[in-house]
Amino acid sequence: MRKLMVLSAVAVLCGGSMIVACGDDKPAQAPVVKVEAAPAAPLAKVEAPAPAPVKVASEPVKGASISGTVKVKGDVKKRKKIKMDADPKCSAMHAEPPLNEDIVVDGNGNVQWAFVYVKKGAEGKKPTEAGAPAVINQVGCHYEPHVLGIVVGADLTIKNSDDLLHNIHALPFNNKEFNFGQPTKGLEEKKAFTTQEVMVKVKCDVHPWMSAWIGVVDHGFFAVTGADGKYAIPGGLPDGKYTVEVWHEGYKNVSADVDVKGGAAVADFELADKRE
Repeated sequence: MRKLMVLSAVAVLCGGSMIVACGDDKPAQAPVVKVEAAPAAPLAKVEAPAPAPVKVASEPVKGASISGTVKVKGDVKKRKKIKMDADPKCSAMHAEPPLNEDIVVDGNGNVQWAFVYVKKGAEGKKPTEAGAPAVINQVGCHYEPHVLGIVVGADLTIKNSDDLLHNIHALPFNNKEFNFGQPTKGLEEKKAFTTQEVMVKVKCDVHPWMSAWIGVVDHGFFAVTGADGKYAIPGGLPDGKYTVEVWHEGYKNVSADVDVKGGAAVADFELADKRE
């Protein structure tokens, strides 16, 4: 009797609006709701780190014992125009005032007018080829070149290519000072130094903006950097270790031990500390 009443109750429920189960002992299945997955966020683009700059050594110069490049570190001030108004004849020689030459650096940090020489190890040795004669000329109220080298005892030829008065005043510490005038165009005079000295300053007392530097060494193993910062010390050094030093008007000296092998070596230098 109890079982019949339960079945009747189930039958009544099946006729209503709230159906739990009808005609089956299994519970009704819940409706399946389809959920659309949200689109995946795009992956952030990761930039690969830039490769570190690779330092490329200078190529050896054919026929040179030691060669390389001299650079400067840090910012360099813009070169200034030389004021020649004190002598109208000097100003008249230039359409635009020339720039000073104390620190001349290109866009890549290569520095001109650095004097590079073998400081130790070249005693008693000579280059395989004689260097060019040492000449300093006065042109346009300006010394050419700004820096040069000379061997002890060799002639330094001093020329005046300007049609006006210059005087040449050398200010050495270890050699004999000289000071003389060249009042007209075409005059030449020779001088020599008796002992090594790096460097000797030369100036003109008539035109105070004029200055130059001379490196005096007791051998021929030296060079001056060009506008590209490159130098080439003449050939003739036997294989071995040498101390090479770089002098520059605006920076403190730097030096390094260099091994010459097979008659040649490459040595690059960087100047960082300015002279006070």
